[in-house]
Amino acid sequence: MKARIRFKSIRTSMIIYFSLLVLLTVTVFMFFSIRYTKNNLTENSKKNSRLLIEQVNFNIENYIDYMENISQVVMSNRDMTSYLFDQDTKETGSDLKEAFQTILHARTDIYNIAVLGDNGRYFINNGTDILNLRSRLAQKEWYLDARKEGSGILISSSHVQNLVKDDYKWVVTLSRGITNPETGKVEGLLVIDLNYDVINDLCESITLGNKGYVYIIDRKGEIVYHPQQQLILSGVKKELLKEVSNGGTSISHTDENGENKIYTPFHSNKTGWTIVGVVYTSELAGDEKEVRAMYIGTACTLILFASILAVLLSARITRPIKQLQAAMKEVQQGKFEQVYIDTGGENEISSLTRSFNKMTERIEELMKNNRKEQAEKRKSELKALQSQINPHFLYNTLDSIIWLIETEDLSQAIKMTSVLARFFRQAIGNSKIYVSVWQELEYTRNYLLIQQMRYKDKVAFRILVDEDVMECAIVKLVLQPLVENALYHGLKYKTTQGNIIITGGREGDFVILKIQDDGIGMSKEALASVFKEKVSDKRHNGVGMKNIEDRLKMHYGPDYGLFVESEEGRGTTVTVTIPFKRMEETDEET
Repeated sequence: MKARIRFKSIRTSMIIYFSLLVLLTVTVFMFFSIRYTKNNLTENSKKNSRLLIEQVNFNIENYIDYMENISQVVMSNRDMTSYLFDQDTKETGSDLKEAFQTILHARTDIYNIAVLGDNGRYFINNGTDILNLRSRLAQKEWYLDARKEGSGILISSSHVQNLVKDDYKWVVTLSRGITNPETGKVEGLLVIDLNYDVINDLCESITLGNKGYVYIIDRKGEIVYHPQQQLILSGVKKELLKEVSNGGTSISHTDENGENKIYTPFHSNKTGWTIVGVVYTSELAGDEKEVRAMYIGTACTLILFASILAVLLSARITRPIKQLQAAMKEVQQGKFEQVYIDTGGENEISSLTRSFNKMTERIEELMKNNRKEQAEKRKSELKALQSQINPHFLYNTLDSIIWLIETEDLSQAIKMTSVLARFFRQAIGNSKIYVSVWQELEYTRNYLLIQQMRYKDKVAFRILVDEDVMECAIVKLVLQPLVENALYHGLKYKTTQGNIIITGGREGDFVILKIQDDGIGMSKEALASVFKEKVSDKRHNGVGMKNIEDRLKMHYGPDYGLFVESEEGRGTTVTVTIPFKRMEETDEET
């Protein structure tokens, strides 16, 4: 029975088992369903907003038509032209007064009605109102636009009207030019100031959700009406003006508070105004949330069912993979001896596990060979370092000995020869990788003695290392190259005597050794690049900081190595950190 349900191809198994999972299908279906619902709600909201905006526009145009009719009644009054333009007439404006009072009593939405002549004559309301001479009408934008329009009707944007002395009201002005019958030219202006609240009432008569609103802009993109007009004019609040001035297409916009709005503009050819309805998309979420909740509930049920089915069915497929994973973790920890997997079968996983078994056997064999090669490599590396002792150092030292003999300073010549012999015996004669701190210091001391005898008063040194670390094991040829760097790069360029101090002690499980000089120090740039690869300096042994750092980390691990501190003109301190381990505890073959 087991043979019947075991497939030769794991791909076939994955297709058969996981084709039952509908997670992807459900997710895609939910995504497009919710998106379609949201788009549908948005489109319906746009259509509804446009219908309401068209209704507002219809009401406004009807209102303006009525005001135009009133203006036509005034324009047809013969006494008006006689009063404005006939200098010989004794017309007192009584007929105008009666006509104006009739209009003002009948229409409380009209604040002011006036005729203004270019010759300075005027009649305002009941004739007793005085023209505000400080109003400077000739400089007002609405007045200039009205004069340019000629005898045609022009409706201004909302503004504060100061036509009447000591009377300031927020109005929308309907104006049209008055033609002088004698000259046939427009030489006067009819002005009807409409109560701004009328426009406000017309715009607030419709509802666009709890937060939606309507506003109006004129041909120039300036506000005629806005429920928060003062905030916009003062710069506290921003609104789309130029973007909606052409009308037509709905616009989606996110305001400064992060709320998304849909702007639906409608342009009126009669008034030249653009009426804009604004709907908050957050208020469209009512029906959307219900549909989304239903979709998500269904999706969660299907996903839960698919997840349970996936857990049950995938267990059979992933069992050999988990076995392979566990075996690989053992390999990561370096355990190769007992790693063997037997999954049976002929599919891809079975073939992979057999290859894995062969690979681990081969790696174990290679690691044994590598351990042997590494031991030989360390010895070869030490020999290479020993061979890097520069012949110039030997030549210069021998020249110094010859000079001492020629000057018959035989005791110093003998002393230098003896120290040189000890130095090379320690450097070359010992092939071990590790030496005691005492041996490394003695080797370094001999080097410094030779240099001190060569340079006489130029170099002074002290070695102050605690006794309890003298028998600690250290990788050979660490301190001497550091001392050599201090000598050649720190003290050589001083005009006075230079000092090198070697200190050391134990700090817990660490041994801390420091080589400190009072030489010229290093710049920040030089200090930053101290561990970079450099071309060896032929004037000394060329064992650089990076070489020493790499050797320490290779033998001891990443927690150990060198730390360099330096300051220009003050000197340099190199700190060597190694573990506290005695010579007998090292794994080096003796």
